[in-house]
Amino acid sequence: MLKRVVEAYRRIRNTLRFLLANTSDFDASRDGLPIEEWLEIDRYALAMTRQMQAQCEADYERFEFHRVVQSLQTFCSEDLGGFYLDILKDRLYTTAAASPARRSAQSALWHILQSLTKLMAPILCFTAEEIWQLQTGDREQSVMLHTWQPLPAPASEGELLEKWQQDPQLIAPKSCAPSKNCASPAASVHRCRPR
Repeated sequence: MLKRVVEAYRRIRNTLRFLLANTSDFDASRDGLPIEEWLEIDRYALAMTRQMQAQCEADYERFEFHRVVQSLQTFCSEDLGGFYLDILKDRLYTTAAASPARRSAQSALWHILQSLTKLMAPILCFTAEEIWQLQTGDREQSVMLHTWQPLPAPASEGELLEKWQQDPQLIAPKSCAPSKNCASPAASVHRCRPR
């Protein structure tokens, strides 16, 4: 049982490290893009975050902390680590620092990091506090003094969620190299073509 807990915490922590590293040169007030200018996959990641945050808030209201832990672990390992962050790496590491594509990704990552940090504060207080101080640079301010993250709402979020959840071909398998069978690597998401 302890091995499972350690593994779950490791996944959450690794996801948070990725988010911190890729938002380290990002100032939301200066570099953040309006949600209308984000790429579709970034808006989808934010919509997934909103769903997870709403579920966690409801679980906190019912004092079902184990469900919050489960939601955070699943979100970090599957929704982010197994899907969104895997797709995002190329865009973050190969596009220009101030490019709209990179800023779109960073805008989404910043909101996701804010949400995760605030949601985990009641149950992973030391980790949340450490992340908060890294983000704000203010040792006097605590994450415990803040409420849940207000997330911007994209237009037609319901349609966006439905589209991405119903069409698994939007997600390219890891073995799909950008070649004859896949769309251009410059695309924000590779779409495999059937042979």
